[in-house]
Amino acid sequence: MLEDLARKYAITAVRADKEGRKDDAITNYQRAIDVLTQLVALYPDSVARHAYEQMINEYKKRIQVLKEMLPEGDSPQEKTSEVIVLSEKPKVRFDDIVGLDNVKEALRESIIYPSMRPDLFPLGWPRGILLYGPPGCGKTMIAAAVANEIDSEFMHIDAASVMSKWLGESEKNVSKVFVKARELSKQENKPVVVFIDELDALLGSFNNEIGGEARVRNQFLKEMDGLQDKSETFKVYVIGATNKPWKLDEAFIRRFQKRIYIGLPDREQRVELFRFYTSKIKTTGLDIQTLAEKAEGYTASDIRDLVQTAHMIIVKEMFKTGSKEPRPVTMKEFEEAFKLRKPSVSAEITKIYEAWQEKFKAL
Repeated sequence: MLEDLARKYAITAVRADKEGRKDDAITNYQRAIDVLTQLVALYPDSVARHAYEQMINEYKKRIQVLKEMLPEGDSPQEKTSEVIVLSEKPKVRFDDIVGLDNVKEALRESIIYPSMRPDLFPLGWPRGILLYGPPGCGKTMIAAAVANEIDSEFMHIDAASVMSKWLGESEKNVSKVFVKARELSKQENKPVVVFIDELDALLGSFNNEIGGEARVRNQFLKEMDGLQDKSETFKVYVIGATNKPWKLDEAFIRRFQKRIYIGLPDREQRVELFRFYTSKIKTTGLDIQTLAEKAEGYTASDIRDLVQTAHMIIVKEMFKTGSKEPRPVTMKEFEEAFKLRKPSVSAEITKIYEAWQEKFKAL
């Protein structure tokens, strides 16, 4: 298993090296070295020991060469600042998001109301909100909408980037994110929403940990606990999103006082989604109710792709026939689109989400 892991890191490193991504190459060469070093320590009498040591030396030499090729000032320590991203919020509010009424209400209770009237919450309020569910159901958009509703700063962090940038620096990256958020909150005197995508990459539970995964989780735990410090006046909210909630370390789940399932759209939401997306194209004779019925099990992004596929059928026809303008999309094109595009989320995985919700939900 360790050999497979070392091979995986080495392949990733070589690919990054060939593509000129020096920082990623260094990171993965170093990870391969760590795994190979473990192999040598665990199996000192292995016939492959000499090969492992040879690979370790080769990877170390390549890392040194790559470091010398980095521009001046482009060090791992300075690169870590790249994970702190102050994003321009997507221009979306709750009214722009179709459905998800229970999700919106839970977020109003957790973030919007306390931000407007903190004096009404003597016992405090949730600072950690977990959004979980299948991909393509609107987790990122709902987080951005919250930030717009309270006119907050919006920090969009990719957890996978925090973990992978530079070996041994990940826990510092986590600290930098929260230091920056607290500074912004105090300086601007306004709330800050830290949105962490792929949260399981930070707080997942793994059988084989290479590097500083445990230190990262401990640092995150420390920062989350610090947000509840009643002696501080800053308003920093952490919204974590994951497609794999079952991978989260249970010790950290309770730090997210609100755990909200964003599942597949119901029939009413599917109707509204079809109305919204078909309003962007020319159509005739569409039965939106029938389309919504047939789209059971499709995510919001699947429905957008269905509409796009139906429209593309008309566009291709226009080019083939030499017409100047595409004709309207009809139910016939949607029937073809349903044959071409199936749901991206299986019924089996939906049951797993629902089982996790039943165990850990906290609205």
